[in-house]
Amino acid sequence: MPDQQTRSETLLNTEESEPLVEMLFRNGTLTVVGILLSFSLTFITQWAHNPLPWGLVDIPAVALLVAGIVGQAYALVIFLGHDSLRRQIYDKGSRWFIVGLCLTAAGVVAGVVADFVEIVT
Repeated sequence: MPDQQTRSETLLNTEESEPLVEMLFRNGTLTVVGILLSFSLTFITQWAHNPLPWGLVDIPAVALLVAGIVGQAYALVIFLGHDSLRRQIYDKGSRWFIVGLCLTAAGVVAGVVADFVEIVT
């Protein structure tokens, strides 16, 4: 049937004026997002097994870590969609990932500071 189009052809035809992201570039970004998300999940798991008891001082760090992981996971969901080849969707995923990464980094720093304060006092 000559009228049938593949999903990528339909994507190209529907948004001809919108720039597209190269497939290899998107796949590399997808790999980086997945790896850093797994590191973030591993960090919070290791921190949960910390021998120091948890207290109220740990709540901001945990909140930042969880918010950052949610942001990174949402970026991964965006990048897994077929529409992520469109530049606008790709940029949205990139922004979510950067926000998630910054929140996670802030949570790590807050957790280290909280542990240091507990050790010192």
